[in-house]
Amino acid sequence: MESILNFFGTVDIWEVLSSFIFLIAIIDPFGNIPVTIAMQERGIKISAWRVCLASWIILMAFLFLGEWILKLFGVQIEYFAIAGGFVIFLMALEMILDIVIFQNDKLEGEVGSGSSIVPLAFPMYAGPGAFTALLAITAEYSIASLCVSLLLCMITLYLVLIGTNWLTKYLGQTSLYIIRKFFGIIVLAIACKLMFGNLAAIF
Repeated sequence: MESILNFFGTVDIWEVLSSFIFLIAIIDPFGNIPVTIAMQERGIKISAWRVCLASWIILMAFLFLGEWILKLFGVQIEYFAIAGGFVIFLMALEMILDIVIFQNDKLEGEVGSGSSIVPLAFPMYAGPGAFTALLAITAEYSIASLCVSLLLCMITLYLVLIGTNWLTKYLGQTSLYIIRKFFGIIVLAIACKLMFGNLAAIF
């Protein structure tokens, strides 16, 4: 019990808020609303809590095992942060410029008629982009703060999934489009920070 209290005693509210904004922009629940609606129109039943639980388990596992995987391959976290920052930079360009750089067509084609875990939980929400972002920012934030941020992200994702029809009706496609662009600019700025900050740390 004491070790758990000591662990969460390292939580920093500003780190939580900063990493939450960054991670929710990468997970992009608002930008993926059209995909959710399209799946519903195809008769796929979406269980919001199952999607969020699966996404949370995948991301938490990668948060705790990701650095060990890097050590296994002899890669320092700073170098991964630079590479991750470049990948996140490309993802930000997708969000801002409405272009497609990363293709998920093959994985999306494997959706079962009664399942929403693929492609929603993986690879859409807990996919390569989120993995890269998590590992990249472990060089900047404490693990405890990231755990809290992930929990907040899953709560937000759950609310968006259960309120998809309401959000589309009352916010409209234009508002969702603007939100996506706003998050894209934030992601772009953080990607630059990750690349140049860690380059400075190395040299």
